[in-house]
Amino acid sequence: MIFALVATSKVSARTICGTVLSECDSTAVVGATCRLLADNKFISGTVSDISGAFTFDTDVSSNITLEIGMTGYTGATVIIDRGQGNINLGNLYLSEGVSLDEVTVTGKAMIDARGRTVVFPSKSDIKASSTAVGLFQKLPLAGLEADPINRSLKVDGAAPMILINGVPSTMADVNTLQPKDIEKIEYSRITPGRYADRGMNGLINITLRKRNDGGQIYVWGRSAVATAFVDGSVEASYHQGASQFSLSWTPSWRNYQQVYDNSDEAYIGDDFRVDIKSHDRNPFNYFYNQLQTKYTYSPTESTTLSVTFSATPMTSKNRLVGYDEDSQLGACDKFSRSTSRDFAPSLDLFLRRDFNESNSLEAQVVGTISSSDYRRENRFIYDGDDEREYVMDADNRRRSLITEVSYTHTFGANTSLSGGVQNTMSHSTNRYLHTEYKPLLTENNNYVYADLGQRLGNVYLMASTGVKMFWVKNDMNRRHFIRNITTARASWNISQKWSMAASFIFTPDIPSLADLTDYPQQTSPYLVSNGNPSLKVSETLGYRIQATYQHDKLAMSLNLLMADINNCAISDVEYLGDMLFLSHPVNVPSRHMYKGSVNIKISDIQGFGARAYAGITHYENRMDGCRRRLTSIDGSVSLWWNKGPFTVSFWQKFPGKFLTGYRVSKDENNNSLSFSYKPDKHWNFDISWMYIFSKKGSQYPSWNYSPANPYTTDRYIRNNANMVTLSVSYSADFGSIFRSGSRSLNNSDSGSSLLKM
Repeated sequence: MIFALVATSKVSARTICGTVLSECDSTAVVGATCRLLADNKFISGTVSDISGAFTFDTDVSSNITLEIGMTGYTGATVIIDRGQGNINLGNLYLSEGVSLDEVTVTGKAMIDARGRTVVFPSKSDIKASSTAVGLFQKLPLAGLEADPINRSLKVDGAAPMILINGVPSTMADVNTLQPKDIEKIEYSRITPGRYADRGMNGLINITLRKRNDGGQIYVWGRSAVATAFVDGSVEASYHQGASQFSLSWTPSWRNYQQVYDNSDEAYIGDDFRVDIKSHDRNPFNYFYNQLQTKYTYSPTESTTLSVTFSATPMTSKNRLVGYDEDSQLGACDKFSRSTSRDFAPSLDLFLRRDFNESNSLEAQVVGTISSSDYRRENRFIYDGDDEREYVMDADNRRRSLITEVSYTHTFGANTSLSGGVQNTMSHSTNRYLHTEYKPLLTENNNYVYADLGQRLGNVYLMASTGVKMFWVKNDMNRRHFIRNITTARASWNISQKWSMAASFIFTPDIPSLADLTDYPQQTSPYLVSNGNPSLKVSETLGYRIQATYQHDKLAMSLNLLMADINNCAISDVEYLGDMLFLSHPVNVPSRHMYKGSVNIKISDIQGFGARAYAGITHYENRMDGCRRRLTSIDGSVSLWWNKGPFTVSFWQKFPGKFLTGYRVSKDENNNSLSFSYKPDKHWNFDISWMYIFSKKGSQYPSWNYSPANPYTTDRYIRNNANMVTLSVSYSADFGSIFRSGSRSLNNSDSGSSLLKM
């Protein structure tokens, strides 16, 4: 009987094995989840190994279902008929896809989810990118501008809210990322209600690929051949068990001597006018560092505790040697020298607790102690030895504490509700050494918000609202602001190819401490600068419509935007009398902007890819007694070609003009031609030619039509002209790193009440 039972058991047992491969290139899919089910009940589970192989041993002889899943791929289901004996399923191929809300979308690298655009960077785009900014250049995201020269990202011309794995981050953090580590990117041109009070424009949420125990080192450096131009990034991290430790350093150094400013301006009062032509050389030097160390402890998947210490020391120096042709005081030589030393260490404590799949709580406390020492001396020497000197020496000390508590509840698969409260308290002391005036400025900034999301079939609706309560006080003035912030958006996935989105935003722009500080400082024989304690809150109403088409290797989007700003804050000049003019922020009745743009991307055509953007913008500003209008066209083109370890890329920006109040400015001119070589998975070498055939290098022209201070200026940096840079990066993985946790605040406070001129 014992022999019969053992024999029966051995006959019934069977082994099921196979190998999971990627359909696009037949490479192994490592870490794919493999599950066996019988009668819809779970039997056993495993994951594919480094070669994509998996093996099950089971005694079940009835029909069995094998389910295979992996993030970024479509799932696969295999029905194994009743029977006995071992089964080798051979190679099982998964096609690239997207898994979201338990729905699998196949063959689409860009989708619309919960009102945001979600992009899974293709292998070809990653392969053709040597940096994270280079990868963003290739993504078909409307309104996004990726600048590889300045290593920056902008959404509709302004800095976006950046998250990495849900953690608020900076561009320095983005620049330490490797393209191969980026799994997906969530993008929105609308800032979510949770971050709507921070002055950011849009959202970029980067999700990194998960890793196991181990470490990673990444080093990147760039320098110009004939220009004092150096950038770098160094990051080292290690994970073991429930703990992860990381250390990063991002330096940047410039020492430009060929910086020129030419201007033609006038100061016009009721009974006074002076015309000034200036020819200046304005060299500058700065050295910026961002240092950060972080420890994360995750004893369970539902609990995360992190401690982050960061510091950003920065020094900068500016000189000016120039010559003025003054119609009132005569010709003069002028000299200026300014220095600034800034240091802002901060400590961030964060705790996240997931009570279950539907409820989670986050709490965070951030403390910052910052200092800024600013020195500036302006000298004007006229014919006849008439010398005039204007000094602006100030020390700023700021202490702040930021706290937030946020709670999220999910009602099933289609509804979510979140809410929270933020508070910022700060004390700033400005010590003006020249006069020994030492005002104390205090800030109490509160923000309470709620965010509701609802899915109705192929339509997703989101609405958020919040109340911002801001108290500010200095020695002589006290202001109190209470304003509403509301956003709403709707997105409709019409089909696999077409989607549409519409949004509305109402947001206030509350004046900063520096704008409200009442302390006049004379900067030239004719000009006095000051804040404006009576400045009102600007209010923006924005409407946007977007249509997106995607098919195979083509992606297109059409965007329409309308924005109205009431009580728009601008910088203006008015006549005080006695040959003096006052420059300070003021409110004007309104500012209107209407914009239409189109984005087109084609990719992976024999290694070739291209992205083009074109936009037309109309501005209309209404000031007291006059109107200013401007229509501007701007665009950009990115081209790249990859073959094996070699990549050639070209980027050209066609800058547009902007109208703010009386002032018209033109965006910076940029272009670059790059050649990249990746001999293996560790090294990357790059040579770039920037500001091609530009004798003046980077240029920043502007015009002002102010009745009191009209001018034209032409600023350019000749050091950048035809600049050639060399960059090299090295990365090494020791095992892998597991990144987890999310939080809701920046880990530093960059606010300041010091007005630098």
